[in-house]
Amino acid sequence: MEFLVIIIGIFLDRVTKNWALNILKDGSDIEIIKNFFTFQYLENKGAAFGIFQGKILLLTIVTLAVLIGMIFYLFKYKPKSKALRISFALIISGALGNLYDRVIHKYVIDFIMLHYKNVYYFPTFNVADILVVVGTIILAICILKEEE
Repeated sequence: MEFLVIIIGIFLDRVTKNWALNILKDGSDIEIIKNFFTFQYLENKGAAFGIFQGKILLLTIVTLAVLIGMIFYLFKYKPKSKALRISFALIISGALGNLYDRVIHKYVIDFIMLHYKNVYYFPTFNVADILVVVGTIILAICILKEEE
């Protein structure tokens, strides 16, 4: 099951990033909800929220370490919790999606922009980021439930 989640996650990430590369890269933004939700191409040479700009090698090493740790944990401990396994699979698929970009392009393709008019802009993100965030939320819930 986890392997399927990882494959689907990577597939969705690649398809959407290729779409962004082919449709949005030339500056053709697509406004989905006026003053709130736009598809706009961005080459992110850092990490979340634009931190560690230009630190591709560092981000690649950290991502590989996290991936190895998570895969090791899954194989060694074989957690019984389906939610925990799915959370790891989501995080792994998102991490692999962004790792691919860093290795191949030397930047991560972001294209989902949420904003309020021209007043506030949430950092632009992609499907891989969504997978990591959702996986992390599920992981946190699993950890909190286990503590009860």
